Amino acid sequence: MSPLVGVIVTLGMLVVLPLGLELIEPGRRPVILAGAVPGAVSLWLEPGHPVTVWLAGVYLLATLVLAGRILPRLRRLNVVEFAACTALATPAIAAVALLAERAAIPLFGYSGQMLALTVAHFHFAGFAAALVAGLVSRLTGDVFAALAVPGGTLLVLAGYFAGDYAELAGSVVLTTGMWRVAWLSLRQVKGERVLIGVSGVMLVATMALALSWALGQATGLPHPTLGVMIATHGVGNAFGFALCSIAAWRRLRPQPL
Repeated sequence: MSPLVGVIVTLGMLVVLPLGLELIEPGRRPVILAGAVPGAVSLWLEPGHPVTVWLAGVYLLATLVLAGRILPRLRRLNVVEFAACTALATPAIAAVALLAERAAIPLFGYSGQMLALTVAHFHFAGFAAALVAGLVSRLTGDVFAALAVPGGTLLVLAGYFAGDYAELAGSVVLTTGMWRVAWLSLRQVKGERVLIGVSGVMLVATMALALSWALGQATGLPHPTLGVMIATHGVGNAFGFALCSIAAWRRLRPQPL
């Protein structure tokens, strides 16, 4: 795992996830931090070492506890709950990839850098994006955002197994949903205009890059390298979108999803 990806994932585990979780399941932050701190430490230790693997495993257990909170929500499932359930589930997907990457074991044909990027993806394009989409959808009544962002995230996951064109389809759906979230946030969220503005502008730019990369992967057209994507799409989504959005929504103090 490169140092930059390590910083991005650390931000997701120790800041974005615990703070964002208070907007869905208040009071659960100590549980996730109990796993996130060891998990974050594992990022900076030698891959394959038993201690590294054990620490990553602790994080996986914490995220599985979090995913278990989906069950009580299923009886009242609607589009906003769909977004909330996706946000609760995606950290566990990230944690599975983290455990495999830290154990230096290929998972479904992926290893090394791709697993590390999967960990980052499902903290930001998974957890943070689904959370913000749910909050925006509930505020505005917009159904599309609450369906397209979680749906696109799950389609991207399916694309890992079905191939580049399936992942491209997921990227199109996810990008459209994220742009919709940015548009609705800029127009209808009252207050915290600077943070909302930064997150909205970042979403437009970073998701355009994601779409360009997915299109190039599927068709062979020129597209950014992974290194460029990490430094632009990854950094922008982590600091510009996720961190700013969650900071804004916490200051706005909405009712939990």
